Amino acid sequence: MKVALFIPCYIDQFYPNVGIASLQLLEKLGCDVSFPLEQTCCGQPMANSGFASLSKGCDANFVKNFRGFDYIVAPSGSCVLHVKEHLHDDKNPLEAEKIRNSVYELTEFLTDILKVKNINARFPFKVGLHNSCHGQRMLNLSSMSERVLPAFSKPQDLLNMVQDIQLIKPKRNDECCGFGGTFCVFEEAVSVKMGKDRISEHQANDVDYITGVDSSCLMHLEGILNRQGNKIKTIHIAEILNSSL
Repeated sequence: MKVALFIPCYIDQFYPNVGIASLQLLEKLGCDVSFPLEQTCCGQPMANSGFASLSKGCDANFVKNFRGFDYIVAPSGSCVLHVKEHLHDDKNPLEAEKIRNSVYELTEFLTDILKVKNINARFPFKVGLHNSCHGQRMLNLSSMSERVLPAFSKPQDLLNMVQDIQLIKPKRNDECCGFGGTFCVFEEAVSVKMGKDRISEHQANDVDYITGVDSSCLMHLEGILNRQGNKIKTIHIAEILNSSL
């Protein structure tokens, strides 16, 4: 299958190793992966700030770069959700529709499309799993505690395939970290308090790392950890799944 790798702009600028790990992981699992070199921002920051009408250039460029692929995969739930719900191109409406229906978050793709049952990876550390809101509540990557339904978690199922990992969930397993895109800018104090609450639960579990499917949430938590002088580190799930035996 022809897979295009979509790397959100903040990952490209701040966490390039996440993009590299995603590429290597997909190739290890037998995918023919392409990285369109002219891809840019999907337009989510503008849309979140109330300027969705100004993201038409981003939409057109996204369609230009990602048309013709069987699947588009990204290590970011929030950016994938934005593309799924908002990508439009007046000049290429059918292409835009096809892309909206074929873009996947990484763990979603590994679970639902590739149906991965084995990951040849090893990560001998205590790891706390953070469920990002976009992935959990909109992409259905994991169950929500307020709904009385059978519990599931696609990221957790994949992490359980990693050798020697000790995966520990916080008590409030699906609570927001406070990042929320522009929310952390406009409501800084509330955002930081929410992040500190998340970290305190992971710290109580004595974890070495906090992982998740969104580098944006992990970046928010990483900033708080660094200001605290905390020994806990953050790591994207792609880096764990791609770790060497």
